[in-house]
Amino acid sequence: MAPDRTWLIAVAAAMWGTDGLLRQPLAGQLPAATVVFWEHLLIVVLLLPFLPSAARAFRAASVRERTALVLIGAGASAVATALFTQAFRYGDPVTPLVLQKLQPVIAVVAAALLLGERMRRGYWMFAVPALAGAWLMAFADPFSAAPQALTAALLAVGAAVLWAIGTVLGRMVSVRIASRDVTVLRFAIGLPASAVVLLAQGAPVTVTTAQLGPLVLLALVPGLLGLALYYVGLRSTAAARATLAELAFPVTAALIGVGLLGTRLTPSQWLGLAIVVASVTALGLRERSPRPVVQADAPA
Repeated sequence: MAPDRTWLIAVAAAMWGTDGLLRQPLAGQLPAATVVFWEHLLIVVLLLPFLPSAARAFRAASVRERTALVLIGAGASAVATALFTQAFRYGDPVTPLVLQKLQPVIAVVAAALLLGERMRRGYWMFAVPALAGAWLMAFADPFSAAPQALTAALLAVGAAVLWAIGTVLGRMVSVRIASRDVTVLRFAIGLPASAVVLLAQGAPVTVTTAQLGPLVLLALVPGLLGLALYYVGLRSTAAARATLAELAFPVTAALIGVGLLGTRLTPSQWLGLAIVVASVTALGLRERSPRPVVQADAPA
């Protein structure tokens, strides 16, 4: 039996939590499409030696798997990251990060629809509080949502939806395709997709030397390295334990946002953060019980 690597999932999630420290300054200097394009370009250049193997895996895949890989690369990698980056231009640096904790809730729904996994009624006991907590977290005054804050929240939730669907599709294709090839194809397909977004928005391609350093760190640390460690850890870590370990993500993001980015959260936002974390934690614990709220069968 392979050793449990829950700790590695937590390390990867903590790396994702550093995202805001790098992304927020860039979002204030560059259009979201430019940031996302350079993220993909830098990672693809680094992964070039593995591209032939990934291309062979893509050719050997079924039509269903190829479609899933294209949706992962274009939707979950390029478009979702662009939405996420754009959210930083409208809201504080913590809200877009914490709202990503809705992904487990969304992923369960997507898995039920796409993979035939069955949800029991008890699922909504966890989903409804998580959604309520996300609302509290998104707005300083939850009963008077400013249009700008609403835009940031919608962009962040849109990114969470695309990433959650990408996770479900990733589980589907990883049955027959190596995780390394899935990772390479995710960014290789995402690169031309991000270029299309760049051209459609008329965003500039060039960046300054000062901006290149943070872009490299953004691409390599929370991007490639975090994702690589996550997939390695996920091979020998149950999904329920991985969900708990991923709580290192919002905790790190909140600490960095408050401690280093000058963010101030209202009491209701702290309450929302606590509710989101508690709901997702409770969902993960329930999934380890004899009666989980989701009957998760292996994808066909």
